[in-house]
Amino acid sequence: MTVLLGAALAAGVLLCVSPWMWPPRANAQPAGRDGRLTRLIEEAGLVALVPRVLIAVIVAAGMLAASVVWLLSGLPVLALLAGAAGASAPILFLRGRRLRLLRVRRQLWPDICDLLIASIRVGLSLPDAVASLAESAPTMLRPAFVVFARDLRASGRFETSLDRLKSSLADPIGDRIVETLRMARQVGGTELISVLRALSASVRADAALRGEVEARQSWIRGAAILGAVAPWIILGLLVMRPEGASAYGTPEGVLVICVGAAISVAAFRIMVRIGRLPEPRRWFG
Repeated sequence: MTVLLGAALAAGVLLCVSPWMWPPRANAQPAGRDGRLTRLIEEAGLVALVPRVLIAVIVAAGMLAASVVWLLSGLPVLALLAGAAGASAPILFLRGRRLRLLRVRRQLWPDICDLLIASIRVGLSLPDAVASLAESAPTMLRPAFVVFARDLRASGRFETSLDRLKSSLADPIGDRIVETLRMARQVGGTELISVLRALSASVRADAALRGEVEARQSWIRGAAILGAVAPWIILGLLVMRPEGASAYGTPEGVLVICVGAAISVAAFRIMVRIGRLPEPRRWFG
């Protein structure tokens, strides 16, 4: 009994001093591959997805694609290439979703600035003005502001709630707005309305220009996809025949397939690079 009481007392003392012995690292950012995957998942709007699940999906997609191609063609080199393509499919899906969300959100941020200006003009404080967006913001952006309003009511800490809001939004323009609000909170917001109005005008002009350029350059991406996929469709039809499979199963055929894969990947990336507009980088994201 004495031993149990001593152990319980020691555990209580350890729990009391644990905040000072092992302080929390709230600002620690994930590093390495998991950090990049976490950032990609957040920017794609799938915050419920964890990196471990994404890695499992990547492995499963690669194995499934390799197995199907192996059963259809019987060529190990094609199975390996199909496995690599299948494993990259989830990453490409997340990147495409991220770009689509950025394009859609780019049209909504001027409305956020206008709503903030209207709330500040009617006399709301800065935290209340941001929290009011939980009810008035566009539908796509509203969940992030609902979480912000809940955090603000629970903790009363505007800075911490802004950090969580920026993490939930995961958007370059959202970072600019959040950092503007943070600066206005810290040093005073006498010019906040004019700054938000200028930011809204610049975002509208940038969105209009990007939309026009992307519409004119959309053929570049279509040509890149067609040029990269068409030879492999023909190759797939050829290896379905026994004589084609035996021809491409030789060392010379394997070399042709490997060189063709390298050329296809390089050409596709060059074409996409030519037609891609530089995206704004996140601020302290």
